[in-house]
Amino acid sequence: MTYQTINPATGQLVKTYADIPDQDLESAIAKAHWVFETDWRHRPIAERSKIISAAATILRQKSEEYARHLTFEMGKLINEARAEVALSADILDYYARKAAHYLKPRKLPETSAAELHLLPLGVLLGIEPWNFPYYQIARVAGPQLMVGNVLLLKHAENVPQSALAFARLFEEAGAPTGVYTNIFASIPQISAIIGDPRVCGVTISGSEHAGAAVAELTGRYLKRAVLEMGGSDPLIVLEDAPLESTLNSALFGRMFNTGQCCVGSKRIIVVGKERGKEFLDGFIQRMTALKAGDPENPETTLGPLSSEKTLNTLLHQIARAKQDGGKIVLGGRRIDRPGFYLEPTILTGINQDNAIHAQELFGPVASFQVVENEKAAIRLANATPFGLGASIFTADVGRGRKIATKIDCGMVFINQPV
Repeated sequence: MTYQTINPATGQLVKTYADIPDQDLESAIAKAHWVFETDWRHRPIAERSKIISAAATILRQKSEEYARHLTFEMGKLINEARAEVALSADILDYYARKAAHYLKPRKLPETSAAELHLLPLGVLLGIEPWNFPYYQIARVAGPQLMVGNVLLLKHAENVPQSALAFARLFEEAGAPTGVYTNIFASIPQISAIIGDPRVCGVTISGSEHAGAAVAELTGRYLKRAVLEMGGSDPLIVLEDAPLESTLNSALFGRMFNTGQCCVGSKRIIVVGKERGKEFLDGFIQRMTALKAGDPENPETTLGPLSSEKTLNTLLHQIARAKQDGGKIVLGGRRIDRPGFYLEPTILTGINQDNAIHAQELFGPVASFQVVENEKAAIRLANATPFGLGASIFTADVGRGRKIATKIDCGMVFINQPV
């Protein structure tokens, strides 16, 4: 596996990093296991909290430095990068403050003396994606380090500088060596780590293919696993939804992080033919107004995709959608400039016979569909294997909540896209 920094705004290769040698990987696992057994799990919660809180403080103090790693390595717009740094710091702070309460033993009222205790497990492996390089780590590291576990972190191969920056964060905050360890591991090495008896669990955010591979290995070795895969989230617009605010939410839901978001609003479903035409016109106007440029410039509203591979995957999906009878009503082409830029794209006419109907569109591409009624909207929203999230827009929140109970996904938002 090649870990390298390629600037998505220019397409230029900046630096390549070698995979960790097997002997160094063995040392990292041994050190993590040793520090868990002899130190970290035994520390008072207040001491662990002080270190995690210090990490949050450093993130805020060095916000600009950390944000620019994101913009430089995966093309995140600079203001969105700053927001991710702030969110990651908030997550670390949250668990630093709340862990003592969460970890208190709980008496079980139906028994005379039994208590529930939450205890650390040991060495965990985190496999994280490139789209939110800090947030995806923080939401794992915050709770796991506070409970007393230690973490080996394998990040995506295209964000090595971001990965190293987050490792330095915990080192600077005072975490003992081995509590948090970044590893540039190959796929065979990841398989070996999962099989290692000193590693007790794995968490991964990534593709369905990667999740299936990890699930197979953790099942074989009887390891705990948490898997978060992709999403093809529907955004349902009911007849009574306020037009302007819903259009703005739809734009944010689809284009946040240049559309590279697992809970992004990838399928817009509008109830009613007249409302559908009005909504499509407004959505085209907003997508057309986005301007490609340097992601470090705060005035830029359309950044590059994270990699040429991501760009080519989307171009192939767009071509296949058209081949199978879909219509490109906006965009659909690579932008003629250096870097990995794609025109904001809207597809219509994507029926269930279209190859991309059941695929996730991970970028600035929206599938737009109009249905006759609420029942048809629910049926279409559920016609996907990627039931991660959904959103419903309506003037009647009570109605929205009732519809939410009929959507087959992990979470549903009312009148906001995520």
